This record gives sequence, C-alpha cells and structure tokens, in this order.
Amino acid sequence: MKRMTLTLGAILLVSAAAHAQVTVSDAWVRGTVPQQKATGAFMHIAAEQDVRLIAGASPVAGVVEIHEMAMEGNVMKMRELKGGLPIAKGATAELKPGGYHVMLMDLKQALKGGEAVPVTLTFEDAASKKTFTRELMAPVKALGAATSAPHSGQHKH
Repeated sequence: MKRMTLTLGAILLVSAAAHAQVTVSDAWVRGTVPQQKATGAFMHIAAEQDVRLIAGASPVAGVVEIHEMAMEGNVMKMRELKGGLPIAKGATAELKPGGYHVMLMDLKQALKGGEAVPVTLTFEDAASKKTFTRELMAPVKALGAATSAPHSGQHKH
C-alpha cells in the first residue's frame, strides 16, 4: 500500500510539472473607446509539450473566445476556433492582430491605455486531456499605438 501511495504521488507530481511547461509572454490588449463591446488580447505562448488553448475568461468581458482571422477568397473573416488552438511541443504560438487572438466580447467597460486586464487562459494537455490554467495581467495599449507586443518580458503563471 505504501508503494502504491508513493507511485500515485510521483504520477501527480509529474502531471503537475508537465502543466507548468506553458509560458505566456508579451501579452497585451488593444484599448477601446466608450461603448465598444469587443477587443483582442495578443501574446506569445510557448509549450514544452503538445497542448491546446481551449478557452479564456476575464472579469472585463462577458464572453472570451479563441479566434482566428483568415482570408476566404478576397474577404478577411474572423471566426472562433471551435476546437481551440493547438500548440505543438517546442513551438511558440504568436497571437497577433490579423491572426490568432483571444477575443474579449461583451465588454463591461472601456479599456484605456496604461490599464491592465486580468485574463485566465485554459489549456488542455494533448496526451492526458487534462485541463489547466494560466493567469496573466495584460497591459492595455491605447488605440492608435503600435500593434507590436510590448517587450517587458512580464508574465505571470
């Protein structure tokens, strides 16, 4: 029985360690104007094992979805990624304007440059199918500011 308990404990530690291998960096949110109901959050997500970004949440938004912008013919369309965004082992996904992004909808307030927005990202481990989260504070970039990510290197796990 003691051996089984130790083995189970080791499995739990390995599982928890595997979930710690996702790093979110250079996160930012595009500022809004009063009455604007949606905006995007952008970032880099590095994974040391195959994962999928499957959901998000933020107290400033009623709805948070994982989206992509893609060309369909001559028209750029935005749509939710129903199965989430896969991120391969050893890869870094770039969520940026005009590409993949976290969509914050049904905003509860205008988001002004200099503020920070709490965002919770939910991932699924591809091997175990277990979910885990990452919490971050994403600075808001004022409208009209350059759209590249800030290089503060600041991230929170």
